[in-house]
Amino acid sequence: MSIAPPIITESIAQSLLAEFVIQAPITRRFLERLPDDKLTWKPHEKSLTAGQLAYHLASVPGGICRFVQNNPAQAPNFNFPQPASREEVLKTFDESIATVREILPTYDDDAMHETWRLVAGDKELMAQPRGLFIRDVMLSHWYQHRGQFSVYLRILNIPVPASWGPSADEPPPFMQ
Repeated sequence: MSIAPPIITESIAQSLLAEFVIQAPITRRFLERLPDDKLTWKPHEKSLTAGQLAYHLASVPGGICRFVQNNPAQAPNFNFPQPASREEVLKTFDESIATVREILPTYDDDAMHETWRLVAGDKELMAQPRGLFIRDVMLSHWYQHRGQFSVYLRILNIPVPASWGPSADEPPPFMQ
């Protein structure tokens, strides 16, 4: 007896958006915990400040959705602004969420499978399906930095929010 696999009718963009919609409130809980008086703190001289890392977490999703609209796209100069307040970070995050909700659903599966290219001048640095780049940077890269930010919170003795499972400070959202 064999079991037929489920039929998936969701587009790639819908699938990515569904994951993003679940993860955005979790990321917000991390950002909300950063005190204004710790924005310029950093754990090591080579590290970003807590504010720069929080701002990066806030801006990445919307920035990536805008960035992949260009094909090819010129490699960016990485700039990590220092926010003046947690409210600036949260406002940037709200704008980023709105951008993802506006742009991501406009990509059909053909656009997601299209080879997207990153270039520096005339030199091609990367070529991969647009959907894979979005998954890697808008989500996986975002999660990696959220984990990094959790270490900043821990070192600062700020309770770390739960994400997929419990943190040492709280149970996961579905158990709260």
